[in-house]
Amino acid sequence: NMFPPSQDLEPFPTLEKRMAIYDENAATLSIKAIEDCIAGQLHKSEITHLITVSCTGMSAPGLDLQILEAMELPATLNRTSVNFMGCYAAIHGLKIADAFCKSQPRANVIVVCTELCTLHFQKEATADNMMSSLLFADGSAAMLIQADEHTGFRLENFYSEIALKGKKDMSWQLSGTGFLMTLTGYVPDLVRSDFNSLVKNAMEASGRPAQDVTHYCIHPGGKKILEAIEESLQLTKHDFKHSYDVLRKFGNMSSASIVFVLKNILEEIKETGQSSATIFGAAFGPGLTMETFLATYE
Repeated sequence: NMFPPSQDLEPFPTLEKRMAIYDENAATLSIKAIEDCIAGQLHKSEITHLITVSCTGMSAPGLDLQILEAMELPATLNRTSVNFMGCYAAIHGLKIADAFCKSQPRANVIVVCTELCTLHFQKEATADNMMSSLLFADGSAAMLIQADEHTGFRLENFYSEIALKGKKDMSWQLSGTGFLMTLTGYVPDLVRSDFNSLVKNAMEASGRPAQDVTHYCIHPGGKKILEAIEESLQLTKHDFKHSYDVLRKFGNMSSASIVFVLKNILEEIKETGQSSATIFGAAFGPGLTMETFLATYE
């Protein structure tokens, strides 16, 4: 138990203690996610690249080396760590994996996103602390990205924008008792005003009209953010059902969340026998950064 059995939770856990708990647990969750991901598809010895994604803990040697050692992966494994970028970092991980696959025709890249958000509970009854405690959760998810030509899911393009006017409205800062989250009520307003143009700009950069999108894979950052996107695109809650489903069942798991949403979308495409689909993905983080991807399924 991280917290003492005192009424005031004192002595309150230090950042050092929280990071020790992260080190004890993050690798186990990550390995389970990786094993589930590659089961029946790839032997662990065939993994050529490992990309670890996390904003809730870090050390050196870190999560990447813990996974390599525990899974007995080759010492020649290419490792990349995406740290402290927030909820949009899974898309950044996908972007790196895509670059590896384009440059190395035999690449088998694992992207694993592991977040232990609840480690950073703060006891002061501020709006930011209460919101963080209610919204954020723990989770881990892995993806296998391959260079070989396979039918099915294919990454097509990436696009990002930064709304610097929202720089102070979403932040993630270090403190002596953990990481401190700031997420103001202005974030949904920023998303509402900018998201429609973000989609148009991203699709234009891909050489595709926005009307081509059949599925929206949106990071479930919160109910108000999803509602703001609905209003901006003039769509309905049903169009974002997978985002709502993940938010309802698991909460906001930071970078891992959008991977859960993507999994649900791909399962629906397969189960309903759709011959093709165009998936637009988006997530948000400090900056205010809006990161997107475009993918197809055939």
